[in-house]
Amino acid sequence: MFHLSSSQQKTEDAAYIKTIILKPNSVNSYAPILRLGESFQLIFDDLNADEHDYTYKIEHCDYNWNSSGLSDSEFVDGYAEDRIRDYENSFNTLQPYTNYRLTIPNDDTRLKISGNYKIYILNEEQEIVFVRKFVVYESVVTVGVTVYKSRDISIINTHQSVEFIINHPNLRINNPKEEILPVVLQNNNWQTAIKGLKPQFYRGTQLLYKYNKETSFLAGNEFLYLDTKFIRNTTLNIAKVEKGTDLYHAYLYTNEERIDQPYTLLEDINGNFVVRTLDGDNNNTDADYGWVHFSLSCLENLDGKDVFVSGNFNNWQLNNTNKLNYNLDTGLYEAKLLLKQGFYNYQYVTKNQEGVISNSDIDGSFYQTENDYTVLVYYKKFGSRYTKVIGVGYGNSKKLNN
Repeated sequence: MFHLSSSQQKTEDAAYIKTIILKPNSVNSYAPILRLGESFQLIFDDLNADEHDYTYKIEHCDYNWNSSGLSDSEFVDGYAEDRIRDYENSFNTLQPYTNYRLTIPNDDTRLKISGNYKIYILNEEQEIVFVRKFVVYESVVTVGVTVYKSRDISIINTHQSVEFIINHPNLRINNPKEEILPVVLQNNNWQTAIKGLKPQFYRGTQLLYKYNKETSFLAGNEFLYLDTKFIRNTTLNIAKVEKGTDLYHAYLYTNEERIDQPYTLLEDINGNFVVRTLDGDNNNTDADYGWVHFSLSCLENLDGKDVFVSGNFNNWQLNNTNKLNYNLDTGLYEAKLLLKQGFYNYQYVTKNQEGVISNSDIDGSFYQTENDYTVLVYYKKFGSRYTKVIGVGYGNSKKLNN
């Protein structure tokens, strides 16, 4: 167990750390949710390209992502803290960087229990350069998930509702309302997670959660996308490419607000991204970086709200790096982001002065939108010192029920 000093507390990634990927090795999944014993990989780039020594620290957390207070030996075989030894410099790129890779479990670190985890990456000065969350689960219960069109007439055209059933034939639960703690995620975005749900009905060894309003999500709109696999040439949604002093600049076609437009199906990967290049053989070290210029035409009155471009590529963070600024000369909201070559989903979101985030102010919300849903089942048995994750279920709105 380790404690963070006040100087170590941070939520934003260091500016020179880019393209952080945390995902399971064994399944075709973008989400850092894995079965106990399965391996996962963490990949990131350091644009300083100095082959710095980085250390990882793993922390077991409770249902609310606070430290469980467990000693390291209670949740890990080996060490919860160690150096990252696998790294390689970029090859033949305009932007030099060092690519770091970590796989867990490894010879030094093997996780013993399920639950929420945080992995911290620290530099030589023991400063945190970034932190990521991941979930380890056991298959003790099964979860059936169904996505419905909302039954509330006031939001029937804009929301999707999630119902689920937890099957626990091999687990005796004495107090389900207190011991079972489900979480519902839309597109694996923890910013919009729904928590605090209690079972409505009991049927043998089943817990039924058939809420409507309480499990309703704004359906949003299909994600926009860009592809920079050819860094020197235009591809779909890129209007022009220019060679700058150091790097290439890709200018996207101006996006129009979609809130007043009818729903249009766009195939997407629900906010995720894939690093890929056709300019080399190794995506990790041959893919280059370039500046991607975003522009948004928005006539809606945003009432002073800030506008951001967001997706899993930046861990859904909203900060000055991905904030759009209004250009009086062009009449557009504009931003430029330094991105590694690849295929990216993104969306425009707003945040008001109270910190309320919306993904529908600009792009609208339509019940037809295809979204992924995940239900995680947390279990805190009376007297236990930590919270387990005992099951996971998946649903998708492509098969939307009425």
